[in-house]
Amino acid sequence: QVQLVESGGGLVQAGGSLRLSCAASGNIPSINTVRWLRQAPGQQREFVAGISNDGITNIVDSVKGRFTISRNNAENTVYLQMNSLKPEDTAVYYCTLITGRGSYWGQGTQVTVSS
Repeated sequence: QVQLVESGGGLVQAGGSLRLSCAASGNIPSINTVRWLRQAPGQQREFVAGISNDGITNIVDSVKGRFTISRNNAENTVYLQMNSLKPEDTAVYYCTLITGRGSYWGQGTQVTVSS
């Protein structure tokens, strides 16, 4: 059983920063990919960033240069550093752990960016 817990969301003014954390616990396969996705009200869930267990990253163009994804394998935690936030970044942010055994999801954390 694998559990994911996101944290770090909140309310921030445009131009501000937040760092989201995704902490995994349980029987975690060493080969895995963690992705951050977000879902704004009335919108489909969309991919934001991903990182493999060996550190290969992928970031959607709309946040490139503003968001950075990183991970601490020793602590089973993945981070999403979000800078220069815009109102259109407002969404519930989810992390998902993808393994050969299946995918696991956290409960999500709300990010609200005011103009």
